[in-house]
Amino acid sequence: MKKSSADSPRKPVRAGKRGLIFVLLLLVVLPIGEILAGVLVAPTVVFLSDKNRTGRLIIRNPGSDPKEVEIRMGFGLPESDSLGNVRVSLLDSAVTDPHSAMDWIKPFPRKLVLPPGGNQTVRFVATPPRDLPDGEYWARVVVKSQESQVVMPSATNEEGISTNLNMIMQTAISLKYRKGNLYSKLELTDARATLKDSRVNVLVDLINRGNVSYIGVLNCRLTDADNNELSNQRIDLAVYYDLKRNVVLPISGLRPKPPYNVEIFITNDGRTDIEPKDRIRGNEIKYSLTVE
Repeated sequence: MKKSSADSPRKPVRAGKRGLIFVLLLLVVLPIGEILAGVLVAPTVVFLSDKNRTGRLIIRNPGSDPKEVEIRMGFGLPESDSLGNVRVSLLDSAVTDPHSAMDWIKPFPRKLVLPPGGNQTVRFVATPPRDLPDGEYWARVVVKSQESQVVMPSATNEEGISTNLNMIMQTAISLKYRKGNLYSKLELTDARATLKDSRVNVLVDLINRGNVSYIGVLNCRLTDADNNELSNQRIDLAVYYDLKRNVVLPISGLRPKPPYNVEIFITNDGRTDIEPKDRIRGNEIKYSLTVE
């Protein structure tokens, strides 16, 4: 299992008679579009289907130095804890999820060197099992980029010590393969709203009842007894199986009057990261509750 973290420094390697070199390996999972000694990738989600089993991803080097890039397939879905905190843990082996596509989708090329300002198209080819049921299947495209090594001299040269920084940046985007008849349906099974320290914490329990991931937006609106809006929050939503989401709504306004009420609205509309042709419309959910 691979997580977003900074690897520990390796053991010092003796270089020459007096010199010591410390190699620092930094591994970070970046949001799409963020640049930090890495590369840019587009689109944010790669779609394949039984009608078009090939797809592509464009990788661009925005820096002034060449980048070594490696592409591999992994697997990871948004998962939540009991408090509604969401994380994605990347796996590259021992995946037992029946909706995993990582073993039968291959990227080409898998390794490349991008010159400064250069672009490269990476293509994907799916060879799914013949008896694959209708539905959506998932994988993660893991793009790892590495800069040239940079030697940083020490403050003193008495011991001949230098630091060799080898920056390795990693980002993982979604890949979805779709087959047959597809439908999107989300169910809200429970919602709770509690007041603490001039803010309302909303915890929403969701279950995916469709055969594709539900991709949408969760909107929460906090009002007082006179229906005055006190605050609102909007978060992107991706539900693959079941998911808890926590939303914090601060109480603002002049002398708000309790009791407070929370209005929940979930819809597929409002997402700009997925083109309309790639969206599978599902149901909308409207729900309201009183703050405890």
